[in-house]
Amino acid sequence: MAKKPTGIALKILLPLLGVFLMWYSLSSMTHADRIAMWEAIKNVDPIWIIISLILATLSHLSRAYRWQFMLSPMGYQPKLHNSFAAVMIAYFANTFVLRSGEVLRGVAIQRSEKIPFEKAFGTIISERIADLVVLILIMTIAILLQSKELLYYFQKEANPIPSIIALIILLFMGVIGLQILKKSSHPLIEKIRNFGLGVLEGVKSILKMKNNGAFVFHTLFIWTMYVLMFWVMKFTTQGTSDATIGVILSAFVIGAFSMSATNSGMGIYPIAMAAIFSFFDYEEGATFGWLIWGTQTIFNVVIGGICALYTFVLRKP
Repeated sequence: MAKKPTGIALKILLPLLGVFLMWYSLSSMTHADRIAMWEAIKNVDPIWIIISLILATLSHLSRAYRWQFMLSPMGYQPKLHNSFAAVMIAYFANTFVLRSGEVLRGVAIQRSEKIPFEKAFGTIISERIADLVVLILIMTIAILLQSKELLYYFQKEANPIPSIIALIILLFMGVIGLQILKKSSHPLIEKIRNFGLGVLEGVKSILKMKNNGAFVFHTLFIWTMYVLMFWVMKFTTQGTSDATIGVILSAFVIGAFSMSATNSGMGIYPIAMAAIFSFFDYEEGATFGWLIWGTQTIFNVVIGGICALYTFVLRKP
């Protein structure tokens, strides 16, 4: 029973944290910087925003279509427009309440296609595992592409000896931790072990599904569209227009993780973009962050809101 109030409190506080971070991001700028950012936003060529939104729509359609490969073995064949509506409702919900979208997505497809919630929700969790694998792959590519810059930073800014010692300690702790996970019978350790085995089983089930080739293709397509919609937005500001693919991938990964820190990255996303672009000596990172976060959020709220209105209000049960 103790967990319930905590969960409710977090759902209330995290959106408030996002609002606070939005205020902090803007208030920490000088008046001149805010005017300059607003002028830059007003002068953006809308074609790049339109292209970015088209790429985002393609990724959402692909996600809706990919979902069918996981529901099909259970005997369900949802219509694409209903799957798409459920996906967009999830984005809409996540904008306001962190991690509520996955639940509401299952509720939406249950209402529109009569698919049992628990089965739909199980497939949503499984596909998140595939998405996590691809995100880790992108992160690895970003690190490899920017390895010279990262090594230069550590050589310039820090004494390497503490870093080496810390790495050795982490590796040692990792080995010990794996041994504990394998042998411990503590309830908490058992839960962690079972979760890890569940993740591994989820990955294996994806590889064994009948249309696994199509599933993998759509997974890669979804994330390619994500990266491209992020990449084209670099042309919206002069300070980021010549950013390399390595920098863009690094910023993309940081942005992806910041999206899970607050509801849809509210407040923290522009701060994260300002920090990562500044790290690589590019200007207008904050402007870039506000542009991509703002346009995508407005798109998700409008389209997701229309889908929610249709699914839960206008559509007959």
